[in-house]
Amino acid sequence: MFAAPPTIQAEVFCRIPDKFRRHEMSEWARVQLHGAAAPAFLEGPAFDKDGNLWVTDIPWGRLFKISPDGDCEVGFEYDGQPNGMKFLSDGRILVTDHHKGMVICDPANGKWEYWFEGYLLEPFLGCNDLTIANNGDIYFTDQGQSGWHNPNGRLFRVKNGTGKLELLLDGIPSPNGLVLNKAETALFLAVTRANAIWRLPLLMDGAVVSKVGTFIQMSGGNGPDGLAIDENDNLVVCHVGFGAVWLFSNRGEPMLRIDVPEGRYTTNAAYGGVGNRTLFFTESSTGTVYKAAMPVAGRPIYPASV
Repeated sequence: MFAAPPTIQAEVFCRIPDKFRRHEMSEWARVQLHGAAAPAFLEGPAFDKDGNLWVTDIPWGRLFKISPDGDCEVGFEYDGQPNGMKFLSDGRILVTDHHKGMVICDPANGKWEYWFEGYLLEPFLGCNDLTIANNGDIYFTDQGQSGWHNPNGRLFRVKNGTGKLELLLDGIPSPNGLVLNKAETALFLAVTRANAIWRLPLLMDGAVVSKVGTFIQMSGGNGPDGLAIDENDNLVVCHVGFGAVWLFSNRGEPMLRIDVPEGRYTTNAAYGGVGNRTLFFTESSTGTVYKAAMPVAGRPIYPASV
């Protein structure tokens, strides 16, 4: 339908050091990766106020802290399966945990606590990713093992100031990454097993989803995973299983393809660096964080308080 966009090669920002790689089999990898090894499986990039990039390590319950120079250390560790994360205004980290639900990790004291364990007396399927609106509302996905065979994934919102957990949409075949447009009148949702990006119009101050449609239909790989968005509402899509990150215009036309030298698990991305003009993204199978210069600055996600 469209001509192939220009292609660039990403640069390595940080490779998780060998001393942090674990080679025993985890239960998460046995199920999610069909028994493939996962010495480190990275997701959820997020920047703290000092410019350090944090990434999650799902099977081993670790949050890696990477300095602006690319030096890596374990910033937090617990018995969970952390996926997406965002920093709160007080420096704590809100994490979507596949095993525990929504948890809050405090790097200052090494402790974690539950925020939400489930919905209507039942546990979550497996929380995946989150985004924060300018007014502090928090949207997150509950993916679990959903797919076309069992499209029971869900999208939730927690309204700022009320602490009330609201179910906005269900029946989704594998909801994953999500971002709001600049006007915050719509939410873009990666639906991995449909290999698509859905557009969800938001009504009544974000409390109601109506007229959901497919914004981008992708092909190949496993499907879209993490999303990011720039100041012009151009959309970054990490295409897991394809080994590339795409930049689509605000009308859904491919503008740029970012390749990596090895690995196909391009999973999640965040804007950062000088002027917020660099895209940092994870390639999970190799435990590597890549970076690429972008044509437009990314839109910041403001920390919330809970």
